[in-house]
Parts: sequence; C-alpha cells; structure tokens
Amino acid sequence: MAYDPQNPMKDRITDIGPPHYETMMPKVINENRGKWLYHEITAPGVLKHVSETGAECHTVRVGSARLLSVEFLREVCDIADKHCDGHVRWTTRNNIEFIVDAESKVKALLDDLKGRGNRFPIGGTGASVSNVVHTQGWIHCHTPATDASGVVKAVMDALFDHFTSMDLPAKCKVALACCLNMCGAVHCSDIAILGVHRKPPMVDHEAITGVCELPLAISACPLGAVKPHTVKNAAGEDVKSVKVNAERCMFCGNCYTMCPAMPLADPEGDGIAILVGGKVSNSRKGPAFSKLVIPFLPNNTPRWPEVVDAVKNILEVWAKNANKYERVGEWAERIGWEKFFELCNIPFTDKSIDDYRLAYDTWRTTTQFKFTSHIK
Repeated sequence: MAYDPQNPMKDRITDIGPPHYETMMPKVINENRGKWLYHEITAPGVLKHVSETGAECHTVRVGSARLLSVEFLREVCDIADKHCDGHVRWTTRNNIEFIVDAESKVKALLDDLKGRGNRFPIGGTGASVSNVVHTQGWIHCHTPATDASGVVKAVMDALFDHFTSMDLPAKCKVALACCLNMCGAVHCSDIAILGVHRKPPMVDHEAITGVCELPLAISACPLGAVKPHTVKNAAGEDVKSVKVNAERCMFCGNCYTMCPAMPLADPEGDGIAILVGGKVSNSRKGPAFSKLVIPFLPNNTPRWPEVVDAVKNILEVWAKNANKYERVGEWAERIGWEKFFELCNIPFTDKSIDDYRLAYDTWRTTTQFKFTSHIK
C-alpha cells in the first residue's frame, strides 16, 4: 500500500513488537495499581499484597535456571493456565512468579508445585539466598572465562537450604558473570562470582587480515593496548597485523569481539574471582559496589569445588556474625574489611588493592588501617 504523507497514520501497522505489558498483567494488579497498602511474606517464597480496596494479590516465587527447555516452559504455562488464569512472570533474577487473587487458591498452587518433584523449588524471599542471576557462560558467549550455568548449579546445590528458608540475617543476592564485561549483576550483589582472564589475547598473524578489520580491532580496546604491527609470514612476506601491550591489557575480550583472530580463552589462565559487598538498596547505607576478595580460583569442572567452598564459607561466616537486617557489605564495613578477611580465613594479597590508574575515588587514602593478626 502507498504511504500518504498528508495522512501518515492511515493504514499504519501498530502491532509491531511485543504487546503492551498491561495486556498481560493479572486483573487484580491492573485494577489496584497505585493502591497497594502493604505486603508481607506469609511463608518462604509466598508474598501477600493488600490493596486499599481490600483486594489481595498472592505470589508464589519459584527458582529456575536461566536457560530453560521448551518442555519446561510448557509445563510452567500449564501451571499458570490451571491456577493463575494464564498469568506468569519472571523476575530479574530468573525466579518464576505465579500470581493468584485469593488466599484460597494458594494451597492448591503450592501442592501442585511440590507434587512435581524438585523442578519448582519455592523460596527466594526475605532473609534468604536469592536465585542467581547469571550470564551466558561457555554455552553461548564468545568471551567467557568460566561457565555460567554449571557454576551456578554447583553453588546453589550447596546453598539450596538457604533459598527455601529465611534463616539468614538479611537477604543475600548472589550473581555470576562469566567475564569482566559483566552482563550479570556482579557489581551490585552481596556475593559475586566473576570469570577472569589472566593472559592477553593471542594474535593469529596468518589469519588476521583475512577475517578482521584491523582498525576495528584496534579501536575496540578501551585502554589502547592494541596497536598496528607488521610481521613476516612463513614465506617471508610482510603482513599487516597488530600487537598487544600486555601491561595495558585488562583482558576484557573486546578485541576478540571485533576480531576472531585474537582469541583470549586459555585453560590455565582463565578462572574465577570472588567479590563481596555490593547492593542496590538504600536501606541503612547507600548503594555500594562489590569489592574483590579472592582474585583467582581455578576452573575445576564439572563441580568447581573451590568456588563452592569459598562462596559457602563467606555466606556462613556472615550469617553467624552479622546483625539482623545487615547485608554482607554492611557487616564487612562495620567490623572492618581487615576483620572480614580474618574471620573468613581469606589470605589478603596485593591483587585485592585497587591500583587502577583512574580509580582515585575508590582508593582508601586514609591512614586509619586496622592491622590484625591475619595481616602478615
């Protein structure tokens, strides 16, 4: 059909893209928007919202994996059709939430979920461990230093009881990013698992001119570590290529994103770092970035025992020593990070010192350093 500039809306297609979210919201939520008086947690994984109109909204939160099969998704939809008038939602931390509009419907929903084996664990509310938000890992991403789903499965197997109960001092949000580009919420989670590269990218001089636009690879580096370079090939001919200044490289993989002839993955150099203390909440103290506490743990597949032990240890020490409502970072700030390292039996190394040349605002410049028996 012809476009009429005098009447631009005539015959215009307006349903391109997803439908408006309002069309997918439960009726009780649409009717009570802006009218909610309070909410409470009636049981681990079960939320109750009450409106000024007297209406109630009951939510059952279920943990799930980030990567789901079609069969599992169909089962989720079947549950939503049976109990929730077809409504279901996912949270930003990969929880599934089933919403009903009456307390009388909650028990049948819970019984149905519990009757399906261990596929629908109920929890993740209040003073519990959150479901882990994580990135793609080895299964999809091209720059990961570790896996995502495999590490998360191993860690949550060890922390599962803290997901289904509310036995911690406060909520504990756990996140994983498979490289420092951090598609996950590693910078703002209580305990964070971060895949790290430790070696600069390799350069395949024979292939680079055939598969890469050299200016793109050079400009992709945020620290200017990639520069033009000319090398000799096997025939003794000059070949245009690049070289990497290892001292400037921060192992982000941006160059590999632009140039597949600069691979970064390395079985020995790649591993995992643990960060602690991030949060988004404004409660008690303002939002905070997480801090590096363990610079490197190996990728010991398939169960990553060193990573599991480190995360579980930090969580249990915090749970034993923190005050009620005190998040992991708030506890560490109160007792002092020196004491945190001591209680968690984590060796402090120079790798935990923020020496990035543009990090002036994050350096601890005070002379008030609390030496402990843990510091050698």
